Amino acid sequence: MLKLYPTFILIFAVGTMASAQKTKTDTLKKDSTLSTVTIKGYLSDQPMLGVPASVSVLTPDQLKMQPGNSLVPAMNTIPGVRMEERSPGSYRLAIRGSEIRSPFGVRDVKVYFDEIPLTDAGGNTYLQAIDVNSINSIEVLKGPDGSLFGANTSGVVLINAINPYAGNFAWVGMNAGTYGLYHENAAVQNQTGNNLLNVNQSYQKYDGYRQNSAMHKDYFQIEDRLKYAGNDEVKFLAFYSNLYYQTPGGLTLAQMQANPTDARLATKTSLSAQDLKAAVFDKTALAGVVNELHITNTLRNVFTVFGTHVDWTNPSFTTYEHRNENTFGLRTYFELASGAPQADVNWKLNLGGEWQQTNSSVSDYGNNHGAPDTTQTQDYIHTNQHFIFTRFEGHFYKNLQVEAALSLNNYSYQFLNIYPLKQTGFTNRPFNTELMPRLALSYKITGDFIWRASVSRGYSAPATGEVRGTDHVINPTLQAQDGYNYETGVRLRDKDERFLLDASVFYYKLNNAIIQLQHADGTTYYTNVGGANQPGFELYFTGWLIKQNTSSFIRGLQFNQSYTLNKFTFVGYQDAIKNYSGNALTGVPRQTLVSSAQVLFPKGFYLSSQYSHTDGAPLNDANTIYSGSYNLFGGKAGWKYLLSAKTELEVFAGVDNIFNVSYSLGDDLNAALNRFYNPAALRNYYGGFSVKF
Repeated sequence: MLKLYPTFILIFAVGTMASAQKTKTDTLKKDSTLSTVTIKGYLSDQPMLGVPASVSVLTPDQLKMQPGNSLVPAMNTIPGVRMEERSPGSYRLAIRGSEIRSPFGVRDVKVYFDEIPLTDAGGNTYLQAIDVNSINSIEVLKGPDGSLFGANTSGVVLINAINPYAGNFAWVGMNAGTYGLYHENAAVQNQTGNNLLNVNQSYQKYDGYRQNSAMHKDYFQIEDRLKYAGNDEVKFLAFYSNLYYQTPGGLTLAQMQANPTDARLATKTSLSAQDLKAAVFDKTALAGVVNELHITNTLRNVFTVFGTHVDWTNPSFTTYEHRNENTFGLRTYFELASGAPQADVNWKLNLGGEWQQTNSSVSDYGNNHGAPDTTQTQDYIHTNQHFIFTRFEGHFYKNLQVEAALSLNNYSYQFLNIYPLKQTGFTNRPFNTELMPRLALSYKITGDFIWRASVSRGYSAPATGEVRGTDHVINPTLQAQDGYNYETGVRLRDKDERFLLDASVFYYKLNNAIIQLQHADGTTYYTNVGGANQPGFELYFTGWLIKQNTSSFIRGLQFNQSYTLNKFTFVGYQDAIKNYSGNALTGVPRQTLVSSAQVLFPKGFYLSSQYSHTDGAPLNDANTIYSGSYNLFGGKAGWKYLLSAKTELEVFAGVDNIFNVSYSLGDDLNAALNRFYNPAALRNYYGGFSVKF
């Protein structure tokens, strides 16, 4: 039964409050300039144009151009970022080659939900818990940036939940589509005096293209902000997600060509995905309080305390696993700014730290048709991660910006086997304290042409899912990976602010790279190899090719282009059989290209389209098997209409994979028995509406 009732309860309960202030609708802009994009990731707001880092932003307008049922199409418009969905609800996110550590999920990328770390102390990130329509914008900081955000070697993702300046509103939207897709979302925001309340609710279901690939998710989010003295503000943010998705498993090439809708088939020694009822049950709750205090006109403090609970159950092909994970921590920083921001020389100085601990209880059983059977192993893993950081940012004569940052990182874990070894005390596994410096600068060659350069060190300890692979063996010999990243780039904006070009070249030398391998029975384990050389080039362009106006049939045309070129290779990697040095990094396409356009027509009609090309990628470390390259095309058409001064209606419809391309999204790397492929959906349709008042 479709869950309509939460939407209408929420809308009727708060609709009267939301109408107290005139709604700010999403009507079309009157000009053709690009909105000034502000970066929040470096602790204080600053225009993206001069930031001396490789930063990409998904704005609310860009997110709305997408189908709205998955983060994958939007995230893949960012050069250097690759997001995959092996089955509905099962995200895999990588930045600049971190696919080699991510057989599923998110690893080697630090993710924050506003000021709250979504990545736990053990390196796990439950990104799939969040509903895509509950996100206002996303910032992606590419390359290692541990100087402010702790251990990572590929990048940082910052998710902004709401727009506090959007005024009072209530919003409800629904869409449905092929393969049993249904998604509803409701939100309300109300400002009463100095208090701002935002509540968001959604329900999504999908039957799936393949057998054993259905999913459903309930999601609830709340954010409350109170300004209690001037600009001093305390914020409460929480969400709860109850996600279920089936896991169809990988196919061989022959199986995929014979019937791509199949789930993993039975063999003489194992049951099929349907017989095993392979699936994931993921209940995630996150809550945190953020206080911003302005001590003086030039000194402020931000203090965050947070906690996360995850109840994870996974009847899979090799085991029935249950994990109970509890994370708690705090993050704080001070910022001292010069008192004359319009002077020829001004600066900011930050000092802060972050601490978190994750306590995990992991139990594995035999999988008896989706139910736990005989106990195999039971472990406790307690992970502790903390770091302190300092950062200096200086602006000199409005042309030169210099940043210098340094963090001191500590990481350790303890493990205790309850069964079968029945240990009586925890075994400690500390890692060396690591310094992570970053030095960067940008120079304004002209008013709209900025050159930048940076050097930074990345460091990433093994995640708990790597220390304890699906073979249930804790590997205390697994080492952290690290390396230096050297980067330069330019941003160019025309004087009329109609287009923006961003290009960067980088070289990352990675040491002790962590990679995932599989045993013959399909269970996974992780090991260190010598490292990798990772040179790359990234390009992004956005601009209005036709100015917005009210006199022509085409009222405006905006075009976006991203391009990624990687030449990532293994270094110093060999086993008893083969030397893999010089081979391309597993799972990383050589080139990706994404083009999108939005056309505006009279009377609120619009059309958007997106084309993407992805090169084939090696599926094993030996580079003997590659995925096929593929080209995808999709489009969306819609109509916005003001029913009244306070109420806006939007109706839309779209199609993905218009040319019915057969391809695999989220290949299993180094898969046993060559079961690499997870076929994605063929041509599919969707349509829906939203009302904002």
